[in-house]
Amino acid sequence: MTGTRGPAFLDQLQAAEPEGVVGHNLDAIDPWIEVAPAHLASVCRWLKHRSPVAFDSIQCITAIDWFEPDAKKAAKVSWQPHLELVYHLWSTAARASIVLKVKVPRWKDDVAGRPPEVPSVTGVWRGADWHEREVYDLSGVWFAGHPDLRRILCPEDWEGYPLRKDYEMPLDYHGIRGR
Repeated sequence: MTGTRGPAFLDQLQAAEPEGVVGHNLDAIDPWIEVAPAHLASVCRWLKHRSPVAFDSIQCITAIDWFEPDAKKAAKVSWQPHLELVYHLWSTAARASIVLKVKVPRWKDDVAGRPPEVPSVTGVWRGADWHEREVYDLSGVWFAGHPDLRRILCPEDWEGYPLRKDYEMPLDYHGIRGR
């Protein structure tokens, strides 16, 4: 784990991708780096191919909806509503892990229903394919450049994204009552 905790690792990444790193905490239990959305794919290529740690595998991708649907509670939070993508990477050779965080708006151009967009990392790790499809399907993030971005758990004609905090479960689907 020491390969990702030292300042040399971060200095090398920031030299290679000066606009890519927007935050970090390498002393956390799970060391993390926050990446600018537009630089996600290039940072991931560096982490896999040029980093001294060589992150050869992606373990999972998760989306967190930072949204408070209750207006009274929303008035008290210190953050603006957004989605946070969390990528867990692993280096087999170094036996080290790193977490990447990417913050995106809940909706592209603040238009409800238009998914925010980040570059796909399937060209870096083939294993990202189904992870990105799951995040798209359940949380509504568009992965630009994904080879086959379509729903993976919900039917193709499903409306909305079930893991969004403001999602309302439909009462029926094709005439079948759900509740």
